[in-house]
Amino acid sequence: MCWPDELLPPPTEVSEEEIAGALALMDTMTVDRLEGPEFTDRYTEAVAQIIEAKREDKPLPAVEEPKEPAQVLDLMAALQESVSKAKASRGDAGPADVHELPRPKKKTAARKPPAKQAGAKKTVGRRPRSA
Repeated sequence: MCWPDELLPPPTEVSEEEIAGALALMDTMTVDRLEGPEFTDRYTEAVAQIIEAKREDKPLPAVEEPKEPAQVLDLMAALQESVSKAKASRGDAGPADVHELPRPKKKTAARKPPAKQAGAKKTVGRRPRSA
């Protein structure tokens, strides 16, 4: 595939030390084996259990309840707290000044004549053949 030149990044010079450092960083971040509880695909396992239960006409497997209740966030309270902190960091104490926007003047358009309606088309020429 050929890319337009304006989409390509500009050419840059990279030293051998930078390449070696990047390769070393990648090596430290690479995981050879994806094993352990944090890498378990619970969704695929649950779907497989459901499919197997339906195939054998058995009841669906029970859903495991979460160990800790989910934390519900009040988004409006979080937003108000964030706004308060931002105002405090800027030194704003009062509400912001709000000004009304000027209303645009209405333009009077020149009146156009109504569009002509096309009449029914008349066919001229041969008569249709009977089959």
